[in-house]
Amino acid sequence: MKNKIIDYLDELYPNPKCELEYNKDYELLIATVLSAQCTDKRVNMVTKVLFSKYNIFDLVNVPIKEIEKIIKPCGTYTRKALYIKEIAKSLVENYKGTVPNNREYLESLPGVGRKTCNVVLSNIYDVPAIAVDTHVKRVSDRLNLSKEKDSVEKTEKKLMKAFPIEKWSRLHHQMVLFGRYNCKSRNPECENCKLKEACLHYNKKTRS
Repeated sequence: MKNKIIDYLDELYPNPKCELEYNKDYELLIATVLSAQCTDKRVNMVTKVLFSKYNIFDLVNVPIKEIEKIIKPCGTYTRKALYIKEIAKSLVENYKGTVPNNREYLESLPGVGRKTCNVVLSNIYDVPAIAVDTHVKRVSDRLNLSKEKDSVEKTEKKLMKAFPIEKWSRLHHQMVLFGRYNCKSRNPECENCKLKEACLHYNKKTRS
């Protein structure tokens, strides 16, 4: 079944990539922090404005109210503005404004959890990783790759164990896209899905 999942996702999304738009490593880091409880589409609208005005060095000194005003559409903007300021300050002071290939350091930054770290390291440094967001969690649960009660960390470990390491980063992007556009939270496109026989959600729906 796991090979069937890989084959089907390859068929649907042969060239998967992160939908957050960025030109520099720190832009991806900040965009991923902003994406918490927010769509990539909205984040891209916000970061287009933010990064056209300020680079990582500017963000250290720009008034926080100005950052709040720009990122307000992303939600929880007062907290996220603080995160951006602290991240910028730390990157400038410790790594001359670049994002290092250092998981321990990155996860110590405010607003940066394991998922965000996985996204950044995978996309910037090609580190094999599976970032479990709401889409990946939903798809994993429905395909019985994880249980609903499993934490994000436990789900990640199960996926890492289920699939070969060379597939992790690609599979992450594919599962995000599959969850976002096919296996949606509401009104998933079950009828045309080649994985529906293994899907707990579909089987439960057809029995009811």
